[in-house]
Amino acid sequence: MCAVPQQVRFSHVDVTNVPSFDGYRLKSTRDTNAVSSKTEVDRKVFTYTIAFAGTVMATTTAKYAVKTLVQTLGPSAKTLALANLEVNLASIPEGKNIVVKWRNKPLFIRHRTQDMIDQERDVPLTALRDRQTDEERVQDPKWLVCLGICTHLGCVPIADAGEFGGYYCPCHGSHYDYSGRIRKGPAPLNLEVPEYKFLDENTLLVG
Repeated sequence: MCAVPQQVRFSHVDVTNVPSFDGYRLKSTRDTNAVSSKTEVDRKVFTYTIAFAGTVMATTTAKYAVKTLVQTLGPSAKTLALANLEVNLASIPEGKNIVVKWRNKPLFIRHRTQDMIDQERDVPLTALRDRQTDEERVQDPKWLVCLGICTHLGCVPIADAGEFGGYYCPCHGSHYDYSGRIRKGPAPLNLEVPEYKFLDENTLLVG
């Protein structure tokens, strides 16, 4: 006997009782006659919300990680405290300038005479490139404290030199006065004044 091939149905067109899946569908997709392009935004709101929330969380986490890393690599409060410099001013003669090392930078400390003080306080602001009065740059008229780094290209100026007597940078010819203010040459700014305070009449704390 010959085998009779079985019929395989690939299309069930006679099924009329189709179950409803509306309970599993988004509200915006329940209308079977709606065009998908018109409901695209509604269908993707949840996805966009999750993506946005994930981005915010990732950004916050990355920010915290970077901040923690920077704080770990940066100097501790103890290290910064050790970076403070205490100077005995009694050892500096009047009219003289000394150079000390502070945080790996040269620091100028000048014991100014009354003539130096009077000379710098008579300078009009119109004659200055970086306009600062002498009073703004010193806490005690007798003492000038500033970084010994030229504001042009970072060279170390020479004390008691130049056309204005204060400091002279031989690299490119910048002249500073007894207040550390730029008076001539390419430097754009006055010598930087660091944070400092007087602990007593003869003790200076820098930092």
